[in-house]
Amino acid sequence: MANTYTQLYMQFVFAVKGRRSFVLPHFREELEKYMCGISSNYKSKVLAIYCNPDHAHLLISMPATISPSFLMDKVKGSSSKWVNRMGFLPQPFNWQDGFGVFSYSKSAVPTVAKYIHNQPIHHQNVPFREEYPTMLTENGVEFDPKYLFEFYD
Repeated sequence: MANTYTQLYMQFVFAVKGRRSFVLPHFREELEKYMCGISSNYKSKVLAIYCNPDHAHLLISMPATISPSFLMDKVKGSSSKWVNRMGFLPQPFNWQDGFGVFSYSKSAVPTVAKYIHNQPIHHQNVPFREEYPTMLTENGVEFDPKYLFEFYD
């Protein structure tokens, strides 16, 4: 085959290190725009994004030429440095190591995008601590609960 044709839609989910609520309203939208820009630098398009105070959801259309791990390394690393450089918080900001990634068909994109955009309403009823293991289970991902989150005492 002379060309490569792909259609990859991925939802990425990851937490703030220590599950702290550090994504604050006064810079949330700027952070989301910055993360979209980083993604586009790697020929990936963010179709939906929402940064909750303690975690983020991104639905991304991405090429087959990069891996999900590579893209998240760039998005998470660059956005953490940006938040710290901008001085939005009195303490250092970092995303937790690791992430969840789930693939979807094109027909599921509107439903997943709506889910992401409705995060504030969704989390009035379901905390992230319950949402994330449910997502993993529903997608057939094996995991050990003791390694899902890093907490600070």
